[in-house]
Order: sequence, then structure tokens, then C-alpha cells
Amino acid sequence: MQTKKLRKDKVNIITLGCSKNMVDSEVLSGQLAANGIKVKHENTKLDHNIVVVNTCGFIDKAKEESINTILEQVELKREGKLDKVYVTGCLSERYRGDLLKEIPEVDAWFGTMELPLILKQFEADYKQELIGERLLATPKHYAYLKISEGCNRTCSFCAIPLMRGQHVSKTIEEVVTEAKKLVSMGVKEIMLIAQELTYYGLDIYKKRALSDLLKHLSDIEGLHWIRLHYAYPTKFPLEILDVMRERENICNYLDMPLQHISDNMLKAMKRQITRQDIIELINNVRDRVPGICIRSTLIAGFPGETREDVEDLKAFLEDVRLDRVGIFTYSHEENTSAYELEDNIPADEKEARAQEIMEVQQEISYEKNQEKIGKEFKVLIDKKEAGRYLGRTEFDSVEVDNEVIINTDKELPIGDFVNVRIEKAYDYDLEGVVV
Repeated sequence: MQTKKLRKDKVNIITLGCSKNMVDSEVLSGQLAANGIKVKHENTKLDHNIVVVNTCGFIDKAKEESINTILEQVELKREGKLDKVYVTGCLSERYRGDLLKEIPEVDAWFGTMELPLILKQFEADYKQELIGERLLATPKHYAYLKISEGCNRTCSFCAIPLMRGQHVSKTIEEVVTEAKKLVSMGVKEIMLIAQELTYYGLDIYKKRALSDLLKHLSDIEGLHWIRLHYAYPTKFPLEILDVMRERENICNYLDMPLQHISDNMLKAMKRQITRQDIIELINNVRDRVPGICIRSTLIAGFPGETREDVEDLKAFLEDVRLDRVGIFTYSHEENTSAYELEDNIPADEKEARAQEIMEVQQEISYEKNQEKIGKEFKVLIDKKEAGRYLGRTEFDSVEVDNEVIINTDKELPIGDFVNVRIEKAYDYDLEGVVV
């Protein structure tokens, strides 16, 4: 009697959405590997038989990408190229009931906090002792480090609390242990992420403890850069700026989503802050950390936004001259308080407003980059592409900010730091030579 040859499972994890999802996928990879299961992230060899799609459910475009990716994997299963398709992440958390009916070919759906249940599908155990054990999906010299989960804010446009729950901080000890593990794996830059970084510690220490955490992290030997992402402006703990100024390995960089500047928009968005508060905060940040790079994100086309609001935002950018800006068009999300408002601005008008605002910022970015010509910067080499090296200064985060283009015949190891003198500057990139 002929027996069927059993193929050992190999899992491919596809990650969509933000860096927080990336960390979740890395943790899942680490747990599967520790249980003896072969796993790859974004496996290009296509020699896997099981797929886990980690979805995003933040805004319409992200949801559409997630649905399309699931359907592509289901089609591969239908063709016999996959045995199982599992779906996790924010979209699954938020729409599981509907998706079960719409895409029954998916073998199982999981929410954002159901890692042990995913592991059960593989007859694997969740290993509590694996704090910091992750299979990095990023190049080995940088990593994202999630310091908390969820959010207690009630911003009217945001569905994240629906998908990620209330704010829960990790302990300082947990974060430091994870950071030390990452450094031992060769990581030189850690990007701290959370739904809201500045709320860190309130739930467990009864005070905002980000400054304490930063002191502990900056003491880790071999950790060259610590970068702060997603710092909410309301009740911003200014003491973190003093730590940033004092500690050399904390990048002079702050990602602080503002979303808008006109008072009527800030009120409608339930941001709990005024235009004047924001301007005073930015001035305070710059006073405490001279030369700091401030990055922000904005929303165009929120319900009720007027031409006056758009002009107000453009004038603010011209006046305050933020270093980096990204922009989203408003997405009308069910079960948010803004969903009760009329989504009264057409999609093409939202896009036009976003473009108009970014044109103002593009000019500011060009002018700020021109000021860097002739100056020297410490640059972290990220990759080699088309015969030239691409790196970043401490003022630039991965994928969202400027890159430094380096033309050289010398071999520059990926993940090394070099000093670069800037010779050319563009809207969003710099070009220079190794000093």
C-alpha cells in the first residue's frame, strides 16, 4: 500500500498596515520558530503551504488592500497551491462576523490580541519566556519596539480603540529586556512605537513614565539610536525633551501627529487641544531641543472642513515650518463619533486639498534641505540600490522621511555609520560623499 508523503508545514506571514502590525508578525514568527515550525515573512520563494495575513483596518484604502490580499491567498488555496489561509490583525478584529460570511474559504479568523489562539492552529504553545524573541522582518540593524497596546483617546475619526482596545503599557523591565535582546541580535536603531507614546506608564505607574523609560533604554550598551514615533500633543510630557537633549543616543526627532490646526476642526476631531496650544508646544519643543526634527501627520477633508480651514493649515505650515509632514484624506469609519457627521466632501476634493497642502510642505522641505548643503551628518547605511548606497541621518525615520544618497566606490557595510558631507539637496532627499 502506497502512503502519501507528508510535507512539513512552512508558514508565510504577510503584513499589511503599520509598524505595530509588523511587530506583531515578528512576535508570531518568533513563537512559531521556537515551536519548530518553519516560518518566513513575505516569502518570495513561494515554497510555503500555509499563509497568515496580518491585516490593517485603519482607513478605506488599507481595508481594500487587506481584502484584496486575502482574496489573492484564497484563490491560491483554490488552485491547490496552499493548504490553509489564516487571517489576523485589525480588519479581522473589526469585521470578523461579516468576513466569515463573505470569505468562507478562510480557515480561521483571529483578532489583534489572539496570538495564543493562532498558535493552537499549529498545535504550538505560547512561550511566555520568549520576551524579545522575534524574527525581524526589517534589516537586522533597526527594529520597531512596541511599548504599549491600545489607546484611551476618543478622537472622532479614529477606529483604532475599536480594534486595539484600551491602553495597556508594558513594564519598563519588559521593554528594556526586549531592547537588550534586539541589540544582541545586531540592532543599532530602535524606533519606539505605540498608539500613543506619551501616555506610556499612566496605567501601571500612575504617571507618564516615558522619560524614565528613555533613561533606562539609553543606558543600553550598543544601542546607538532611539527614535520616538506617535507622540500625542495633548498633555505632552515635556520632561522627555530634557532626556532627549541630555542623552546622545536619543535622536533629536519627534513624530507628533497634529491632524489639523484650525480650532473648529480640532474640536470636531475631539483632539482636546487648540491651535494656540499646538503653537506653544512646538515652540517649547524647539526651545528645549535646538535643531530637533519635528514630523507630523495631517488629515484633509474631514466633515465640515471649509476652504478657510485649508488656507489656515497652509498658513500654519508656512509659518511654523515643520520638518516632515505626511497627509491622509479623511476616511468615514463606522462606529466612530465622526461617522454621525455627514461625509460631505467628495473624494476627489479631499485628494485635491491633500495635494495642495503637500505642495506647501514640499517647498518647505526643499528649502530646509538646501540649508544642509556643505554640512556633515552621521548617516546609518540602510541598503545598496542601483550601485549607490542609501542611508539616513538621525532626523529621518525609515520609509517615511529623507534618504541620503551616497555615491562611492568604497564598500560600505549595511548597518554601519559613516560621516557624509551633503553636496546636493532635493525636495525629499539629500546626496553626499563619505568624509
